Amino acid sequence: MSSDSDFESVLVDATICKVLLGKGPMMTAFVADWPGKSDAQRNRHPAVWHMLDVAAVARSILPQGPLAGLPPQLRNALLLLIALHDCGKISDSFRNQIVQGQSPAAHNRHWQLSYRILMQHDGLIAAHLGGEDVVREILYAAVAGHHGRPPLPHPVRGQDVAIGAAAFADVAALIGDLASLFAPASLAGLDEAAARRLSWLLSGVTVQADWIGSNDGWFPFTAPDRSIAAYWNIAQGRAQPAVDEAGLAPVTLQPMDARALIGADLRPMQQAVSDCALPDGPMLAVIEDATGAGKTEAAMILAQRMMEAGKAGGIYFALPTMATAEAMFARMRPVIGRLFAGAPSLALLHGRRALSDGFREVRGNTGQNPNDAGCAAWIADDRRRSLLAQIGVGTIDQALMAVLPTRFNTLRMAALARRILIVDEAHSHDPYMQAELEALLRFHAAFGGSAIVMTATLPTDRRAGLVRAWLKRDRRMRGDPQLPEMTGAYPALTLVAADTSSRAVDPVPATCRRIAVRRLVDMDAAVRVIADAQARGAACIWVRNAVDDAIAAVKALRGRGIAADLLHARFAMCDRLSIEREAVARFGRDGRRRAGRVLVATQIAEMSLDLDFDLMVSDLAPAGALVQRAGRLWRHMERRPAASRPVGGPVLHLLSPDPDAVDDDRWLHRVQPAGAWVYPQDLQWRTARALMDAGAIVAPDGLRALMAAADGDAGAALPAPLERAEIERIGREAAETGQARQNLLNPAQGYGAVENVFSDTVFPTRLGVAQMVLILMRRDAAGGLTPWAKDTDPVRALALSEVSMSLKRYRELPISGMQNTPEVAAITARWKDWERATRAIAIVPEDGAICEGLHYDPDRGLMLEPERV
Repeated sequence: MSSDSDFESVLVDATICKVLLGKGPMMTAFVADWPGKSDAQRNRHPAVWHMLDVAAVARSILPQGPLAGLPPQLRNALLLLIALHDCGKISDSFRNQIVQGQSPAAHNRHWQLSYRILMQHDGLIAAHLGGEDVVREILYAAVAGHHGRPPLPHPVRGQDVAIGAAAFADVAALIGDLASLFAPASLAGLDEAAARRLSWLLSGVTVQADWIGSNDGWFPFTAPDRSIAAYWNIAQGRAQPAVDEAGLAPVTLQPMDARALIGADLRPMQQAVSDCALPDGPMLAVIEDATGAGKTEAAMILAQRMMEAGKAGGIYFALPTMATAEAMFARMRPVIGRLFAGAPSLALLHGRRALSDGFREVRGNTGQNPNDAGCAAWIADDRRRSLLAQIGVGTIDQALMAVLPTRFNTLRMAALARRILIVDEAHSHDPYMQAELEALLRFHAAFGGSAIVMTATLPTDRRAGLVRAWLKRDRRMRGDPQLPEMTGAYPALTLVAADTSSRAVDPVPATCRRIAVRRLVDMDAAVRVIADAQARGAACIWVRNAVDDAIAAVKALRGRGIAADLLHARFAMCDRLSIEREAVARFGRDGRRRAGRVLVATQIAEMSLDLDFDLMVSDLAPAGALVQRAGRLWRHMERRPAASRPVGGPVLHLLSPDPDAVDDDRWLHRVQPAGAWVYPQDLQWRTARALMDAGAIVAPDGLRALMAAADGDAGAALPAPLERAEIERIGREAAETGQARQNLLNPAQGYGAVENVFSDTVFPTRLGVAQMVLILMRRDAAGGLTPWAKDTDPVRALALSEVSMSLKRYRELPISGMQNTPEVAAITARWKDWERATRAIAIVPEDGAICEGLHYDPDRGLMLEPERV
């Protein structure tokens, strides 16, 4: 290991250095002149050694990564460029940073210099690699831009003083030395369009290799006392063990019968995906079937077949919410061992995964329990790296960030390219997210990836949008591709590739049902219906569109002496998780003590939890949401057959104004004071009209017609007072789609051509009301502040104490001015700027009154108006 004094002596007298190092014919004296990194003990690792470390890692991961299967000479050319990714460290600027602690200007950071150096040595590189000038320039930007964004061109006249004359000459010598290690290498035959597409994946592989190769536990600091060729052999010997320990060791698929994989007899959709002929090459599958029909198991069967056909090496489940991701993670935990032999990784990806007990258990299992899933620390400790797990389960946001100009988005792209992307609940996306999903599918297809989209209530026009996006993977295609003919039947399986097949699938008998719809005129009527059913022992739910309306409903029910529980998103995380666990224990598939119990919930109960109720009241909502809610009504009939239910049949009691009596644009507000603002009024009226005309939700035969009528495709004309609402909605949706398209990347553009600021906050995956996260604190016995949640881990306790509210409302309340008190300032002293902008401390006294207008109660959550018990 090299010491600081070794390097200082070398830098003082280069001649002595060359004498000391001149021990062999291949010895390269300049290696010692350019340190690549240092530690707290002032040990250093030469830049050239680090560059070879990274190239060795890339060599190990290429066979199983998104660039597998490249012609050998092209693969060697890319390895040479990856080796040169940090040639900017061979510069006066970077050496001064390491030796003297001088921070360079932004445009002189080493990775920016790498791009300039490569461009300045283009003639020499061209002599080794050939290829077109523009192709090499595109690839230079891909390898140099490995710090979260592409390099920016910075014109320099004359000698580049940040690099230095000696460094310039040494890089020229290094290029020749490295070229000999990767010969034969050639970029011949790679055209500009292919290079632009390749640049995204090359950048992602470079980032991945750089992150592993920068770990000094795997690549310890090594003195510059040997030749480049000798160190290359050392780096290669270190690379594969490092890749294995990172959790990226190759695994093999287990041969598995579909029935054995899911542990049950096959349902119709599961049989359909087992029997269908798989097209060659990348493919998109769209699975449309009812809630409870076994879509997830069908997707697993199909994904296994696609992996066996060589279309991918793993799976990423993209879910709409953190709660649905948690549930899917639990389902995949016993399955991963059936899919893969070896030591496969199972990772959970969402913003609050640190609170997941299941993931903490998997994160800690590194072979101690071979019957349980595991996840290597390197993969588990960063959400971007977690996409490299053989099975990743997370929110769709983690995948959508790949197609937005976010930091290190190309690592996400490269990871996903070799995964079957399974998108669940595709019907739940707004226009902004729909545009993002279409872009994600286009990128994924362009990289040779395959995808499965699952949905219960996706309108046909949105299905067409997803298929169209997939077919536009050809970077040379102009305009929209011609859509293939697709079935209008439901359930349906559609396979999209060079040729498209789309066919009807038989429904699961248990999902064939008629759910009567009865309108309730006001809140009092809803309370009476619930009170009557509760008295007969029914398990009841009231789904409300807004938190404030849910709180009001619980108050009304309790006023009638009905013990009603409350679940919504404005609880501290510890309280919400506790309530969710109780709800599943009572109303879930195996729920107990459910007779006569009532739950009032917001959209959390719509798709995040597997619940089963005898009676349901719901606020009017768009048709897709109501179909999802109705899926929680008479759900587990194998456990609770009709004869055991205390009510006569499944009925959706709909709290809705009369669609025939629309006197003004406040039509909906009279029954939903707060919830009327949640969904567009025109869509809600059309849903009410369609359901009142039909009198029932008929599954599966009536779902296509219901969705078409509720979306306006085949529905009645709007009443005049609501026409403005429709115009505003159409304009708003067009603006959201336009905003998404403005933000989204284009695969044909190429990585280096992107000029946006790369930021995880400027380019959101979702639009919505800006939020402020409150961290609730309480007084301990000594009068000090302690987190609301009780946990032995202080960081976890703070996370469990979080609850969100509207940023606008936060700024209107006195709490915004309470952040500068000494005791609060002591907690936030080390917060970063982004934390101060998005978080605040809220002290909850015994009476719950945080400040005027803001109250917290563990039974009712965060209330934005003062309320006395």
